[in-house]
Amino acid sequence: MGSHVDLPDGRSPNLAIVHPTEEEKLIQFKLNGAEWRGALSLEAYLRREEVLASQSLTKDGGITYWILVDTTMKENPYDPDTSARLPLASCETYRKKALVWKDGQIYETITHGIGSVFCASHLRKRGYAQRLMHEVGKALETYQTTKETKCFFSVLFSDIGKKFYAEHGWEPFNSAHVSVPGHVSKTMVTSSLPTAQPLYEEDLEELCKIDEALIRNSLNSRPKSANTAVAQLPDIETIRWHHAREDFVGKQVHGKAPKIKGAIVGTEKGKRVWCYWTRMWYNQNPEESKDNTLHILRLVIEDQGNSSWEGTGPDHLNAISVGHQHAADIAALLLMAQREADEWRMDEVELWNPSSTAVAAAWMLDPEAKVVNRDTESIACLRWYPEHEGNVAETIDWVGNEKYGWN
Repeated sequence: MGSHVDLPDGRSPNLAIVHPTEEEKLIQFKLNGAEWRGALSLEAYLRREEVLASQSLTKDGGITYWILVDTTMKENPYDPDTSARLPLASCETYRKKALVWKDGQIYETITHGIGSVFCASHLRKRGYAQRLMHEVGKALETYQTTKETKCFFSVLFSDIGKKFYAEHGWEPFNSAHVSVPGHVSKTMVTSSLPTAQPLYEEDLEELCKIDEALIRNSLNSRPKSANTAVAQLPDIETIRWHHAREDFVGKQVHGKAPKIKGAIVGTEKGKRVWCYWTRMWYNQNPEESKDNTLHILRLVIEDQGNSSWEGTGPDHLNAISVGHQHAADIAALLLMAQREADEWRMDEVELWNPSSTAVAAAWMLDPEAKVVNRDTESIACLRWYPEHEGNVAETIDWVGNEKYGWN
């Protein structure tokens, strides 16, 4: 791309965010695909984006595309023959159902998850990404809201550290995970663990509905003096979006889609423990596992009305010395996840925002497992729109800050 093109500064009053045409979307997809396609060819990456935009979560306005443009620019200086405007920066947002608990009351709301923030290399150093986030951040407070349904917050997951997005209102929350190898240790004695059963696509909808009810019950039981709490709902539409992504890439890399989508321990309703997962391939060699990760999307302990959302705290250092009622159950789930990871060429199994019980479970499978506090990649960030005092990460509890909320 030529460097002689005269482009505006990111602070120019002539810049605005708009929804791109199909041609303008394709321009950005071809550029960002070079960085984000992972194990896919560029052509397959473009097809995957079409598939993901047609899911129940994303269709009918569930996904929105945004580009920053110069409203005074008459033609694309890099391609004068096209009718497409020049996208200076871009992102997409996902509308999701959410709950907000505040002062003893639960609000049924929407939230917007921001993804794919991108500025092409030949357009950088002009402040376009900063301007994009400033404009999108303002717009999302009222975008797709109604008198009955408000948007209290928006979220994103930063892969460029904590500073950039914090400067634009998305404050970083604790972003930790624990991982175990993507294969079962030959020295591991698993006979003492309970038996986990596989979960298939047809099993998930009922469990998602139960999970939603558990979250509501958990929020309703909070004392009135507790912090405000927010939760993206782990509904079936959200889980199916992740699995559509997994299925598409699985077919491209291995010629088939995975059938086992999670695991469950126990059969008595009210006393079960389960999880859903998704496989993410980054290695372009289908025989190599390096960098490929099986992510636990959501972990649910049914009789506690929550999952791992209480989060990572200092008690993890002493987790193994504390009694953990469900550690063996979670270990059994992780064991099945390891076996699936091995079959599908995954390097590791990763669980976000683990409780001390979940860490104790990981140690049952791998005594060397460590809690990793991420400070550069996949940092959970939240922007709270109502007026507030103090650090949002200290005054708001993010319930279910797990992989299912990522997009």
